[in-house]
Amino acid sequence: GVDIAVRMDGDGQMDPSDLPSLVDPVASGSADYAKGNRFFSGNAYKKMPRMRYLGTAFLSLLTKVVSGYWHVSDFQSGYTAISKKALATVDWDMMYTRYGQPNDLLILLNVHNFRVADVPVEPVYNVGEKSGIRIRKVIFTISYLLLKRFFWRMKEKYVIKDFHPLVFFYLLGIIFGLVSVCLFARLILVWNATGHIPPINALAGMFSFISSSQFTLFAMWFDMEANKHLRAGN
Repeated sequence: GVDIAVRMDGDGQMDPSDLPSLVDPVASGSADYAKGNRFFSGNAYKKMPRMRYLGTAFLSLLTKVVSGYWHVSDFQSGYTAISKKALATVDWDMMYTRYGQPNDLLILLNVHNFRVADVPVEPVYNVGEKSGIRIRKVIFTISYLLLKRFFWRMKEKYVIKDFHPLVFFYLLGIIFGLVSVCLFARLILVWNATGHIPPINALAGMFSFISSSQFTLFAMWFDMEANKHLRAGN
């Protein structure tokens, strides 16, 4: 049977010479899934179309939070290798099938505690090439997907499969964040109507905003600690 499956797109943007280094972490057993990272090369900003680079960087930041793989970046890379065990464990029928598929796969892998390796690969683009992807549409579509998957991962990993108090920290961060938005909206309305800033309203808004930031940052820290063993080699 097949022990490792590799994905290499046929668009000419993946260098076949990077394949051995991509397969090696999975073949050696130090990782269950390996993905290419174009950002490790100092030339990514120069070689990738500008809008694609910026869009990929933004989505990478969001996917770190949503997937739990804080050590990984360039989540849009489709140059990957996956072990037989991970391939058999993931529910492929529930996976997103369009441009956000690499992001969604990592979220599913995290719920099953699979180790992931980020492997440097060289980006291959024609000089002056422009991305055919509609960045605005893709960012909004994938951001919505990531929002749904974030809550799904919290439920599956930290409520159903096991329990971790970070879910309460995220919940309180969201609640205080919404309260702060409402309070600041009221402050602006009162200020526009009267020309005065209500001090109690301002203090309550600042307290809610600071509390939301603290709860959210602590939740991220707990999530980072809970997933640090999923780095390749651990």
